[in-house]
Amino acid sequence: MPVESGISAAARQAKQKRKSHSLSIRRTNSTEQDRSGLQRDLLEGQDSKLPLSLRTNLLDLFSQIEREFENLYLENIELRREIESLNDRLAADGQAVEGADLAKGALKTKASHSTSQLSQKLKTTYKASTSKIVSSFKATTSRAVCQLVKEYVGHRDGIWDLSATRTQPVVLGTASADHTAMLWSIETGKCLLKYLGHQGSVNSIKFHPTEQMALTASGDQTAHVWRYLVQLPAPQPVADVTTPSEDDVDSSDKDDADGEVDGPNDCPSVRVPTTTLRSHQGVVIAADWLVGGKQVVTASWDRAANLYDVETSELVHSLTGHDQELTHCCTHPNQRLVVTSSRDTTFRLWDFRDPSIHSVNVFQGHTDTVTSAVFTVGDNVVSGSDDRTVKVWDLKNMRSPIATIRTDSAVNRISVSVNQKIIALPHDNRQVRLFDMSGVRLARLPRSNRQGHRRMVCCSAWCEDNTTCNLFTCGFDRQAIGWNINIPALLQEK
Repeated sequence: MPVESGISAAARQAKQKRKSHSLSIRRTNSTEQDRSGLQRDLLEGQDSKLPLSLRTNLLDLFSQIEREFENLYLENIELRREIESLNDRLAADGQAVEGADLAKGALKTKASHSTSQLSQKLKTTYKASTSKIVSSFKATTSRAVCQLVKEYVGHRDGIWDLSATRTQPVVLGTASADHTAMLWSIETGKCLLKYLGHQGSVNSIKFHPTEQMALTASGDQTAHVWRYLVQLPAPQPVADVTTPSEDDVDSSDKDDADGEVDGPNDCPSVRVPTTTLRSHQGVVIAADWLVGGKQVVTASWDRAANLYDVETSELVHSLTGHDQELTHCCTHPNQRLVVTSSRDTTFRLWDFRDPSIHSVNVFQGHTDTVTSAVFTVGDNVVSGSDDRTVKVWDLKNMRSPIATIRTDSAVNRISVSVNQKIIALPHDNRQVRLFDMSGVRLARLPRSNRQGHRRMVCCSAWCEDNTTCNLFTCGFDRQAIGWNINIPALLQEK
C-alpha cells in the first residue's frame, strides 16, 4: 500500500538521519548550527523519497521533542537554583539539610515527584528553624547580649586590620589604607599614637607577646617592627553613640566628614621603624609574631611567605608553594606552627617545631579565595573564604572539616575567642555574626543606618579580658567599633 510504504520509508530515513547526526549532536550539545544543518539535510536531501509534506511533519515533530527537552532542562536548572537558595538560607540559620545536593544529580523522569517531596521537606524544616531563630532573637534583644560601646574614628581611608595589645596598657591598634597605623584608648576612643613609617597601605598590625612592639605589613613591599610608648588618658563616661541620623538613609557617603576629626591630628607620631623586613617582590598583605616573639612571618602577593629573625632582620626561610597571591598568615599561640591562606582556594600548615624538618600540609576545603585561616588555643584551625563558608578543622585529623558554616556573604578576616572559642565572622555585606565551634549561630551584631558598619567589614578581633569592649571590628567605612558581648548570656541562649 502506498501509504504504508511511505511511512516505513520515512521511519528508515529518519533513523538514518539520526545516526548520521548523532556524533555531532553529542559533541556540541545540540547547538543552533547543528540543528539548522539537520533541518537542511532533512528538507533538501536529494536521496530522500519522502513527500515534502511528510518531511515537514517529521521535522515539526522532532522540533517539538527538542523544545520539550529544552524546557525540561531549563525547568530543572530553575529547580536547582530554588533548592540551593533554600538550602543557603537554612544553612545561614544554623540548619543542615540532608540531601540538599540532590539538585546536582542527573535529570530523572520522575523529577517533578521527587522535587515536590524535597520542597515539602524544605518547607517543614524552614518553618521550624524560622520559629526557633525568631524566638532566639527576641530573647537576645531583651537581654542586650551585644552592645555597641565605642566608635574609633580618625582614619582617612578604609581600615584593613586591627588587634589589641597583649601587654599593659591594653590599647587597640588599627591598620589603614591611608598609609598609617594608629593606637587607640579603648575606653575613651582617643588616638594615642600614629605610625607614619610606611609608604603604602598598611594591611595588618600585630603586637609583640611581651614587649611594647608592633609589627605592621604594607603595600610598600615591607614589614616594619616599631616600638611604642603610650599613656592612657583619664577615663570618661561612655557616650551614647547611637544618636539619631538626619534621615533614614545609609550614611556611607559621610566618610569625608569622618576623616576630619581633630583627635588623631593631635596625637604623637612615630616615623622610623626599629626593624625593616625586606625581600618580598609584592604587597605584604599580613604578618604575625611566632611564639616567643623572636621571629615573624610575612605573607605577600608574590605567592611566598617569609620567616625572619627580628634581631638581625635576616630571612630565615622562604615558604613557597601557593599558586596565587597570599591573603593572610597566622601563627599558633603556643607552638611553632604557621598557617597561610591564598587566592588559590587552599591554605597551608607549616610546622617548625622540629628545626631539622619543616613539613607542610595543603588543605583544599574551599572553592574560592581563602581570606583567612586562624589557630585556636587548642588543636583547631578555622578557615574563612569568599565562597561564603567557614570551616573548622582538627589539627590531628585535617582530611575533612569537623564543622561547616554556610553564610550569605563572603567572609573576611575572622577571629576566635580564647576562652569560649566563639568565632566572629566579618562579612562583605556589612554584617558581623557570631558562631560556636560546632557551627551553631549565636548572634548577629546589631546594624542599622544609625549604628554599625556602613561598608564592608574587613576584620574582627577579640579582647576578652577587657571589661569595656571585648570584641572589635573594622571596615572600609573608615571606622573601628568596640562591642561588649555578654558571653554568658550568649551561651545561655544557645
